Amino acid sequence: MKKLREIMREGFLFAVRTDATVSEAVRTMTEHNVGIVVVLQDDRLVGVLSERDVVRRVIDKGFDPTVTPVDEVMTQELVVASEEDNYRAAMRMMDEANIRHLPVMRRTQLVSMLSIRDLMRVAMQR
Repeated sequence: MKKLREIMREGFLFAVRTDATVSEAVRTMTEHNVGIVVVLQDDRLVGVLSERDVVRRVIDKGFDPTVTPVDEVMTQELVVASEEDNYRAAMRMMDEANIRHLPVMRRTQLVSMLSIRDLMRVAMQR
């Protein structure tokens, strides 16, 4: 059964710092055609900001994305996987947490981000 390290693209991460504005984070998502960015403090993963977060925690609440810092609205309770996990376990984690993106770690280092679409491609090949 395929491990995440066999599926992921190492370094496939788009990051912003905790003090970035939501608008800056959205610009990063747009430039790279992704639906999520990781939020880093120094080199440490402290959260993620997804399109869903922007809609629910910024726009719906009437916050101004040009001045709202990412760290005020990011998702902080993260579900992460190890690069040694198999793709089915990762899909199960994502389903149980109702998430569409999964940060992949190598010990304590963030190495990639997988989407449910990435994992579905593997499942369809079987």
